Amino acid sequence: MRFQRGTVVASKAGHDKGSFFVVVRIENDYAYIADGRRRLISEPKQKKLIHLAFTNTVLSEQELNDDSKLSEAIDSFNKRSRAF
Repeated sequence: MRFQRGTVVASKAGHDKGSFFVVVRIENDYAYIADGRRRLISEPKQKKLIHLAFTNTVLSEQELNDDSKLSEAIDSFNKRSRAF
């Protein structure tokens, strides 16, 4: 699977290691990611693709247009990861 817009990813490196984000766009070797809370869709974080692990989940365009919907979707991933 390749990274694409809407893919839910986990950070493998940096201060946000272990946190989940959604790919907003991809340019060259970088993904621009947002979580709807700390990183808004309008101001995504730039991160190298090698520092991201993708999941098998792709969010809909409706969820990618609203920070609150994006935040809700990401929260479910963060809650599941804390359960382990």
